[in-house]
Amino acid sequence: MSAETSSSTAVAPVIQGRTGWALLGVTRILIGFTFLWAFLDKAFGLGFATCSDRETGAITVNCDASWINGGRITEGYLGSSSGPFAEFFQTLGGQAWTDWFFMLGLLGIGLALMLGIGTRVAMVAGPLMLVMMYVSHAWPGAVQNANNPFVDEHIIYSVAIIAIVILEARYIQKIGFGEPWKRLPIVQKNRWLV
Repeated sequence: MSAETSSSTAVAPVIQGRTGWALLGVTRILIGFTFLWAFLDKAFGLGFATCSDRETGAITVNCDASWINGGRITEGYLGSSSGPFAEFFQTLGGQAWTDWFFMLGLLGIGLALMLGIGTRVAMVAGPLMLVMMYVSHAWPGAVQNANNPFVDEHIIYSVAIIAIVILEARYIQKIGFGEPWKRLPIVQKNRWLV
């Protein structure tokens, strides 16, 4: 009995494998770049999701829809909300402050995940933003071109962010500035900054 007890309570050894840890870091960076690119495209109208004509495919870089030129970033997306919370999200889309929160969130989460610093904050803010985007649009049957009626990239990215940050914060971050960041006195005193 004591052998079973001691083996079940033993702490798992540090996970080995450079390739696996490196791939976790690469995945974190790629998800971070997804956030950062969304910020850059919406801020400067680079012609992908912002400043491209859906019918003709024509791209006008830095068009009036870009945030830097006064475009309302959240109005269109939240204005097309569906599901039981549609009215709530449509009302939010009409508020100017939502653009600031959304854009600063995209920038902050993107940089934190790409650089590997402040990832615990990104681990909360990123999934929160993604789940709100999911709830505003992705109810079963609401999205016409969905591959799965229940799970989409918002959910997958959320789970991946949480898993990667927990593992890298607990063990080691192979790619990024996380390890020197963890040793800073202010981060040592405020572990939520990891």
